[in-house]
Amino acid sequence: MNINKNRLQQHFEAMSLVGKIGETGTCRPTMTALEKEAFTLAAGWMQDAGMKTHIDHFGNLIGRLEGSNPGLSVLMMGSHLDSQPYGGRFDGVAGVLCAIEAVKAITEMGLKPERSIEVVSFADEEGWRFTKGLFGSRGILGKLEPGELQRKDKDGITREQALIDFGCDPQKFRESEYKPGSIHCFLELHIEQGPVLDLAGKPIGVVSGISGPLWLTVKLKGMAGHTGSVPMPLRKDALLGAAEIIVAVNEIATQVPGNPTVGTVATINVFPASRNIIAEECVFTVDLRDIDLDRRNRYEKQLRERIAEITAKHKLSYEITEDTNSEPRYCAGWIKEIIGGQCKALDLDAPELMSGPFHDALALSYACDYGMIFVRCKDGISHNPLEYASYEDLALGAEVLFGTVRKILNV
Repeated sequence: MNINKNRLQQHFEAMSLVGKIGETGTCRPTMTALEKEAFTLAAGWMQDAGMKTHIDHFGNLIGRLEGSNPGLSVLMMGSHLDSQPYGGRFDGVAGVLCAIEAVKAITEMGLKPERSIEVVSFADEEGWRFTKGLFGSRGILGKLEPGELQRKDKDGITREQALIDFGCDPQKFRESEYKPGSIHCFLELHIEQGPVLDLAGKPIGVVSGISGPLWLTVKLKGMAGHTGSVPMPLRKDALLGAAEIIVAVNEIATQVPGNPTVGTVATINVFPASRNIIAEECVFTVDLRDIDLDRRNRYEKQLRERIAEITAKHKLSYEITEDTNSEPRYCAGWIKEIIGGQCKALDLDAPELMSGPFHDALALSYACDYGMIFVRCKDGISHNPLEYASYEDLALGAEVLFGTVRKILNV
């Protein structure tokens, strides 16, 4: 191998201590002291690999290996170092650390690429702190939406204040944006976060595309009343309506067995949340994803119709807010061919598969061609402290990434 497996493992083990919860878990919220600690650690490894580093005004950590022709568009790699509140050690981290290792291998071999390489740990990929993700990757492309800086976390801290506390200046976002055409292509290595590779006994997969996520927030409004005195037929129970809608989400997503459609309600807030008061208000999120945009649009229409029917039945009013709406995005054929060729050179039978979860590559796909490498994760478990990818598989993924970079840069 050209990459150093032992060094890569040491980097994973060191990073896993930042924000560690329990034996194998991670809680590393974006734009916090914990993420800054992770950035300091990763920046040191970037510098050791020959890169110059800085944190931009969106909160992205960027390491740059200068090419012999700095005016050329850059080859960009990376992922993220923020984690879910009850997350694992590999989600996002794998893409950053394997990219750093690939660059380190290039500099150790004395290779001098003409095109510059940038490795990025993007800010707030996960999206749970401010309920909207891909912040840093959308930010560098000028794709932020109105009101994003005013979003608050559970403690009432706005994203704007979190950025300022992190050392960024939201008034200088333009300085951190990339000009159109300045990114040649984007590569992202990631654990699969699904069971396909594990069930097939394959360590590496070539990603074909990313499903388009639709995120909705639904607010139902009823009438509070004493649970012991309001007759059942007279109630306007917001939680009862929410329960029926949640079941409807599942029914709609599973109506055709075998389709890759997924629909999930994972957060719910009830007011006033007392055991002897009928729920007056219920707010919950819907996550609907599909690689087929037409099908996802049909299912969204069905869901909106069911929400209207269910709320009318229970005499509730409702509001639906669209938080995220992305179409499916397909990997560039020429990059898939290169990744597949590198896998064959290593005698890896790497199947092609789609990604249900979204990644920073989804945002970058609107600016340049992109490709992704999946690494097998045990039982397909992710966003959970049980998340696990072997260091052998991660080293293979890093080797494939290294070979892909060499082929693209012709070094």
